[in-house]
Amino acid sequence: TFYEQRPAFHWHPGLLLDGASLQVPFLADLVTLADPASPWSFLNYLRTRDRLFPFYFAERFHIQRAEYDAYCRWVSEQLPGLHFGHQVDAVRWNTERALFEVDFTQLDPDGEAEALGRAYTRHIALGIGTEPFVPEPLRPLAEAESVPVLHSADYLRHRERLLAADHITVIGSGQSGAEIFLDLLRARPEGAEKIHWLARTQAFAPMEYSKLGLEHFTPDYSRYFHALPETARDELVPRQWQLHKGIDADTIAAIHDELYRRTLHGGWPDTTLTPGVHVRTAGRLANTRVELHLEHTQQGTRSRLTTDAVILATGYRERPLDAVLGGLDPYLSRDASHRPRIDDQYRLILDRAVTGHVYVQNAERHTHGVGAPDLGLAAWRSATILNNLTGTTPYPLPERTAFTTFGLTPHHSAPHDTPNGPGLPPTETRATRTTPHPPHPLP
Repeated sequence: TFYEQRPAFHWHPGLLLDGASLQVPFLADLVTLADPASPWSFLNYLRTRDRLFPFYFAERFHIQRAEYDAYCRWVSEQLPGLHFGHQVDAVRWNTERALFEVDFTQLDPDGEAEALGRAYTRHIALGIGTEPFVPEPLRPLAEAESVPVLHSADYLRHRERLLAADHITVIGSGQSGAEIFLDLLRARPEGAEKIHWLARTQAFAPMEYSKLGLEHFTPDYSRYFHALPETARDELVPRQWQLHKGIDADTIAAIHDELYRRTLHGGWPDTTLTPGVHVRTAGRLANTRVELHLEHTQQGTRSRLTTDAVILATGYRERPLDAVLGGLDPYLSRDASHRPRIDDQYRLILDRAVTGHVYVQNAERHTHGVGAPDLGLAAWRSATILNNLTGTTPYPLPERTAFTTFGLTPHHSAPHDTPNGPGLPPTETRATRTTPHPPHPLP
């Protein structure tokens, strides 16, 4: 059984810009990298739509986001046991039944509570994913309505209102910020663009996309990272930002081309692109404008910027598991930073009194590295979970996936039958997946 609080599947609807493509190849669909023969592959989706030949001649390795969204919806509409409009409220361990209790609220089409329910299950897979991150200085403004200060996740819903603003500021140096800046630039008149693009990073930098660099998104690297000491893992993650937070080189080129085109008849576009800047504080001016107080980290200088709209392309953060798993807190094993410990099979490490497993999806960057939220590892992770869940190998997985050898000594996987303490036997398997945010459907 699958629970999801949204009324239907939607994949980042606020960023489905015309022509925007995925940053991973189409092979990173829901199943192919674990089971190329699955009927739920992207290629089979094309076949059912009589679009295989057009796709073949289009020679697209990176498909458009809107197409990926449609493909995922096609899968979700056919899988049995999916319950949309179900908000999971709490998970507890029932000692007498030796089962997990899952409390949920059934929602009506308007998102209002309609009925309460409870389910029992031996195991759980939790895929609550990430949520938009709004920097602290801008949160009060983002929560108000008069001046548009919004996260990039809501960009398309407010695009017309944003374009009507006299001056627009985009904050954030990743792919979303770049795509939104480019979309605004193309929609504004030449010589009167009035767009600021600000970023904390020291440059509008391209994403690391070399073939050997991409091997950081392989199971080999995930295993290596998982075996590192906690302190080493915590030092690595922020240093690897360019592996997943940079800008696609084609998008950078398109931005430069558009800016250059606007100089052909003399003059410069009315745009300002400034990296190395962070927002210290922010406030509202006469309920119609926003004043940003900026600081340049290298110069040590400060300035003020007055603008009519702000788009926060400031990324996402993992949703805290505690909101759903508060009832399991006495059983959870935590690291030095109070984060849940997660084993190499994507299971929360629980007290041995809990004989069921709780698997997590896209909540394990601190234990598995930068590849945790990457679409390219979604099918592998799902297959790993199903193999462990069944105690068999319905999805045989290769032992080696990278040419790079990470580390001087082998990193062996831990025993797969002892997530909740040494010596515990594998349990029987039947899973309820609980989530208030759509994970990738399992094969």
